[in-house]
Amino acid sequence: MMVDWPSPAKLNLFLYINGRRPDGYHDLQTLFQFLNYGDTLNFALRTDEKIILLTPISGVPDEQNLIIRAARMLQQFSGCHVGADISINKVLPMGGGLGGGSSNAATVLVALNHLWKCGLTTEQLCKIGLTLGADVPVFIYGHAAFAEGVGEKLQLAQPKEKWYLVAHPGVHIPTPFIFNDPDLVRNTPKRTLTTLLDSPFLNDCEPIARKRFPEVEQLISWLLEYAPSRLTGTGACVFSEFDTQAAAVDVLKQAPEWLHGFVAQGVNTSPLQAVLSRQE
Repeated sequence: MMVDWPSPAKLNLFLYINGRRPDGYHDLQTLFQFLNYGDTLNFALRTDEKIILLTPISGVPDEQNLIIRAARMLQQFSGCHVGADISINKVLPMGGGLGGGSSNAATVLVALNHLWKCGLTTEQLCKIGLTLGADVPVFIYGHAAFAEGVGEKLQLAQPKEKWYLVAHPGVHIPTPFIFNDPDLVRNTPKRTLTTLLDSPFLNDCEPIARKRFPEVEQLISWLLEYAPSRLTGTGACVFSEFDTQAAAVDVLKQAPEWLHGFVAQGVNTSPLQAVLSRQE
């Protein structure tokens, strides 16, 4: 039986930039939570070592595709001589700040580690994942987490599992565009998780996104009329938080035609972990 392996979206419930490192990356503090919504991947094992993506993603060549790169890196790291045909049902927008590509890579590593019987630990998978992207380890980790450093230092967290209206403004914001902006705040003081959870949640990238992209400004301004709303990651997606599903759906029903979004619940245990637990 073909198993659907979830590749969930994430939200950055807050994001603070504490400084710029000598290597050009930024030190940050952020709170990751998953959504019960995202892409889905399927895997069929091959007797040769080929990795074939049956559903190519437009505009993304194989050598840049995180799905294929993750599978090949797992082969190299584990010494596995099995391949896979991989298909993906892609619903998460690219460049949306929902972690779609990183989540895809994590699902590949977790699923194929199980299916190929590689026997790698979560820590080993996270080590591979970090070479693919700073957000990949949190998806492998599989639990809501407070992240520091470039996002690789993870601490278990239990934020409230609220309902969210997640909306895309229709623009693509490359992460380097935000991090290279001279007006980006890079000196927010580091604070403990306890202090941050008791403070208003903010995103240091949001002022840049709102100033440089009128579509983001328009979207946040509209959503703020109904609920606390902010940018996730470096954007472009924006989310509004609600205590109930009904309240979130009600606002989505009132949305203007230019607003494209969905309603999902924040979950502290990744849907990927739930499937993996059933397989083991």
